[in-house]
Amino acid sequence: MAVVSGTRAIVALDVPGSAEAVALVDRLGDACDFVKVGSELFTAAGPDVIAAVRRRGESADGDRDVFLDLKLHDIPNTVRAAARRASALGARLLTVHASGGRAMVDAAVEGAGGNCGVLAVTVLTSLDAAGLGEAWGRQISDVEAEVLRLADLARGAGARGVVCSGVEAAAVRARHGDALEILVPGVRLAGSGVHDQRRIVTPGGAASAGATYIVVGRTVSEDADPRGALARVRAELLASPS
Repeated sequence: MAVVSGTRAIVALDVPGSAEAVALVDRLGDACDFVKVGSELFTAAGPDVIAAVRRRGESADGDRDVFLDLKLHDIPNTVRAAARRASALGARLLTVHASGGRAMVDAAVEGAGGNCGVLAVTVLTSLDAAGLGEAWGRQISDVEAEVLRLADLARGAGARGVVCSGVEAAAVRARHGDALEILVPGVRLAGSGVHDQRRIVTPGGAASAGATYIVVGRTVSEDADPRGALARVRAELLASPS
């Protein structure tokens, strides 16, 4: 499986508030050109945190990109409006749940417009087959089949891409080629703790499977030298076979 050229590393700002987010961005400096603002930070700090981390310091190409990971799941009109606001705030990527249905994903794409890509979450990396079956009320024997089903739905609704684990990324890439971007969360450097994740891969493993983006969190933010940890992540991406 060919590596997507220029697989980008996104650093998760999974911190309690704006001050901590800015501090982490400052420690990473221009080594970090893409960050994730998730539910914890967005709830604590509000929309203003997006501008704060975009413009803090200087990244290589000016403002750094922001991935707004809110995993929206609501009626289409509500999601459309939320996606419109996310785009206006300057988010480059926004997540919605593919399980919200084709109409909801389509509404998100319409609201986000051309400047903010909508990524549809397939199956959370914290879920294995047993957990997914419990949540959906039926026996699941093949998580990959569920991921592919939801990826099909996302593509049909016009999403830019999907979120899936590195375990399923190669199957999504093989099925959809370049028609979908793939974001792989829960990425860990070898030797890092798995925490609450179930289906994880290394940066090189994700890139080799066809990831367009990877998200790295505690493997960078909890390192004594986060800038150095991010450099190791990027080195591994570059060294992955194509």
